[in-house]
Amino acid sequence: MARGINKAILVGNLGNDPETKYTQGGMAITKISLATTSVRKTKDGETKEETQWHRVTFFGKLGEIAGEYLRKGSQVYVEGEIRYDKYTGQDGVEKYFTEIVANEMQMLGGRGEGGGGGGGGGGQRPQRQDSAPQARSAPASRPAPADDFSDDDIPF
Repeated sequence: MARGINKAILVGNLGNDPETKYTQGGMAITKISLATTSVRKTKDGETKEETQWHRVTFFGKLGEIAGEYLRKGSQVYVEGEIRYDKYTGQDGVEKYFTEIVANEMQMLGGRGEGGGGGGGGGGQRPQRQDSAPQARSAPASRPAPADDFSDDDIPF
C-alpha cells in the first residue's frame, strides 16, 4: 500500500530575524516568519499582489544554520512538511495553527544583497569561522584554477 506525501515548498523573504532557542539536550529550534507573494490580474486588468505568511520551524543543525545566517529580508527556499497543531490559550480557548517543519533550506540571493532580500540587518552575512587555519598547497606565483573558490563562498 502506498504511503501519503506531505511536502511543502516555499520561496520567500523573512519578515523578521530568526528566533533560536535550545532544548535542554542542546538541540537548536529556530523559527522564522516567511512571506510569499503572488501576483495576479483582476477582471479589470489591474495587477493585485497577495502576500501569505508562513510559520517555519527548523530543528537541529539546520536550525543552527538558519539562526546564524538568515536575517530579516533574506530570501530563502524551504522544503518541509505541513503540520497542524493546537494549544489552549490563557483564556481557556483552543487555538489552532499551521506550520512548516523544514527539512531542506537554501539561502538565495547574492552577497551584495545582504543575504538575498534587502532590508536585512547589517547587509553582510556572517563569515564562517573555522578552528583550523586555511592552508593552500598552490604556490603564490601559479594562478588558481577557474573552478577554485574559497570557503567564504560557502554559506555553511
